[in-house]
Amino acid sequence: MADQELTWWGAAARWDRALFDAVARRHWPGGDRVLPRLSRAANHGVLWGAAAVAIAAFGPAGARKAAVRASASLALASATINTIGKWSVRRPRPLLEGVPAVRQLATQPLTTSFPSGHSASAFAFTTGLALHAPLWGAALAPVAVSVAFSRVYTGVHYPSDVVAGAALGVAAGFAVRRVAARAEEARSVPRKESAAVDAPALPDGEGLVVVVNAASGTPAAAGIDVLRDALPAAEVVECEGPEVRGALAAAASRAAVLGVWGGDGTINAAAGAALRAGVPLAVFPGGTMNHFALDLGLTGPEDTCRAVAEGRAVRVAVGRFTPGPGGGPAEHGYFLNTFSIGAFPELLRHRLRWAPRIGSGPAALFAAWKVLRAERPVPLRLAGRRRSVWLLFAGNGTYHGAGPVPRRRESLGEALLDVRLVHGGGRPGTRLLAAAFTGPLSRSPLHTATSLRRLRIADIPPGTPFAYDGEYARCPASLVLDTLPEGLTVYRPDGPRRVE
Repeated sequence: MADQELTWWGAAARWDRALFDAVARRHWPGGDRVLPRLSRAANHGVLWGAAAVAIAAFGPAGARKAAVRASASLALASATINTIGKWSVRRPRPLLEGVPAVRQLATQPLTTSFPSGHSASAFAFTTGLALHAPLWGAALAPVAVSVAFSRVYTGVHYPSDVVAGAALGVAAGFAVRRVAARAEEARSVPRKESAAVDAPALPDGEGLVVVVNAASGTPAAAGIDVLRDALPAAEVVECEGPEVRGALAAAASRAAVLGVWGGDGTINAAAGAALRAGVPLAVFPGGTMNHFALDLGLTGPEDTCRAVAEGRAVRVAVGRFTPGPGGGPAEHGYFLNTFSIGAFPELLRHRLRWAPRIGSGPAALFAAWKVLRAERPVPLRLAGRRRSVWLLFAGNGTYHGAGPVPRRRESLGEALLDVRLVHGGGRPGTRLLAAAFTGPLSRSPLHTATSLRRLRIADIPPGTPFAYDGEYARCPASLVLDTLPEGLTVYRPDGPRRVE
């Protein structure tokens, strides 16, 4: 039996070396220029770290979480390879006989050969990314395969080293997903929204007036067909531009339930109209990001139609900003998601200006360049104390996740302001990036986070911009931020059913 095992291992080793030699002998067009450089770029995970930063910075909502999970997968694979893997097998590196000198790395690795750490890191990062953001994972998969192949191409690993490393990397990606899922389940808390048992059930939609912003980010035609099929008696009003606010006010005055189809800015305007008219709101997500709808648990028009038909609704808190003493007429404005002063409103201003001309993606990059080059910190007075800030962020409810502008809430019923400051000093890019990675540390010299029920902002420089729910405006001399507890009734499919 022992002799058979030795024979099997010997045959596997000969096959491994034969495949290694075949790769060395073959001419690979362009490989001599690309693959050694790619292999060096992946040293110490630098290539994948750069990819994680780029995805987190420029990816859509959820990309930051995917980048973090991918980085955690890489860290797990690297730790496993460099401890248990390398020192348990102790396989020598291949002899470089037959490998052309132009392919060989200038500095040869000193660790043992089995398994390949570069392959493990590449496949761990790509698997961790693909499990949470499949399109990003698919985009990086060819790079991961090329990094793994480059280790055989440059003569530092046998093919079996690469295969074993890749398998361990894939396993690390799945292990991190499982651990993260358990952690999220452990952190999950019951939603704090109160039941709105007086919200009317409209089985066929009679009494529902839906105002559709035809200029919103998501094409509405297919979704409106879903609405008309599910709630045939609902009235649908299509408009865009300056007509939207007037249409919302008119609809709220005659509707039993006000419906809105659009993005966060349109939903913000609808919430104001519903509050003034004292009617419930039915949200049909139709924008680019749909932050409020997603935090509410709405993924499409089917969810909202079902909730309206069954009379399932909850009461949510609403953020409010009011000009303070000397700040102008005391007229309230509302925010369902976020309010901010500083770098973010300037980013929004430039993006809104240039997006119609060059497209939203290039406009966002141009806006970032303009702000990082020319922006100055904003001097103001917060709760009676003078401050200089690159960014003041106030969320309607507690946001989860690191950074000065996090993206996710677990409850819309807290009636708290999640206030985060990036302090002035230095350059905006350095401060904002550092705050993004330090997280909400209450004693950080860069970034402060706290929860408040009310915040007074005074001595605001004239012309200072502010942003709320993706809208842009100019600040008065002073503002008061607070919340309306259970101020708005909103339909949600998992809300309690009305009891007749």
